[in-house]
Amino acid sequence: MTSIRDMLNPSDIAIARALAGGVTSALLLHGSANPIGGKSATVKFKYGRPVEDFLIPDAPPGIKLALGENVKRSSQVQPPQGGTFRYPRTRMGTMEVIRDAFRRALDYKKSWDDYRAKKTTVPPRIDEELQPLVEILEGKRIVHCHGYRSDEHLNIMLLAEEFGFRIGTLQHGLEAFKIAPEVAKHGAGVSIFVDSWSYKLEAYDNTPYNAYILWKNGVNVSINSDSNERMRRLNLDAAKTMKYGGVPEEEALKMITLNPAKQLGIDKRTGSIEQGKDADIVIWNFHPFSPYSRVELTMIEGEVFFDREQEGPNRERLAKEREELEKLDVNRPPGSGGTPPARPSERREGHLDNHDHDGDNK
Repeated sequence: MTSIRDMLNPSDIAIARALAGGVTSALLLHGSANPIGGKSATVKFKYGRPVEDFLIPDAPPGIKLALGENVKRSSQVQPPQGGTFRYPRTRMGTMEVIRDAFRRALDYKKSWDDYRAKKTTVPPRIDEELQPLVEILEGKRIVHCHGYRSDEHLNIMLLAEEFGFRIGTLQHGLEAFKIAPEVAKHGAGVSIFVDSWSYKLEAYDNTPYNAYILWKNGVNVSINSDSNERMRRLNLDAAKTMKYGGVPEEEALKMITLNPAKQLGIDKRTGSIEQGKDADIVIWNFHPFSPYSRVELTMIEGEVFFDREQEGPNRERLAKEREELEKLDVNRPPGSGGTPPARPSERREGHLDNHDHDGDNK
């Protein structure tokens, strides 16, 4: 029932850095502490604009599901002081929680169907928790499911088929190559880490050939940064799929352009340079798969949001403005002594963790 929309920060410096790395759009998901995390947001990085300008108005709504160690809190070896472990504590329990939620959603949907068919006269109470699940059942909301192990991703696809819907994307999917034919048959996409694994037990069994094997089996593959730092280097991650398996150059490029746009249901407006689309265009000074290349210009909907030529003058202007502000009386120490106020350093986001990938950004 919670929504990423409610905590978007349009002035996060990571957005400006993403634009400098050629990233124009993103899927922003909840963390993976809960079997059903909440409603996602599909945005364009219009840095400096209000939050309302970030949201892509006709993007299909999404939701985050999660499986595995993060949900069952494998790293929590002791319960909180004076408390108990929360449920679920097992992979089986996680599937039970998700299945129970969809069973309740079916009952909720039936109550509204009966009311609309005039079988009942009192409208059901609106349930903010179950309404998004009904939208999934009706094919109106895309499911993005965090997970690592192939058995769990296979189980979530079987559960989806049990309730009559499809998983939109399997997020991370480090072992998806083991079930590539099943993923293709189900119709799910996979958003992978190219060469990031072994940072926890369930992330151990991966291969750099994952993208190639999935692509060879007809799966829509995109590349997931899961990081406000690594998202600036998606071009190099795409290049690695050519080295490991020999994914053709155009297909490798699609893994960071058209393929994720298809997974998010926004390929009619972005993901490729075609007449009638939004003109989300990045200009590089060399081939984008080269480690020596850099972004010169990033446009969103035809408007420039990053221009390398303007970066130097802008930095000089901002440095001068800061110097003038620091000289103001309000920033001087009190007459009775004391020290000047400390200069703020870059705030570390609380959800960042070098040992885990928890909050997903694609």
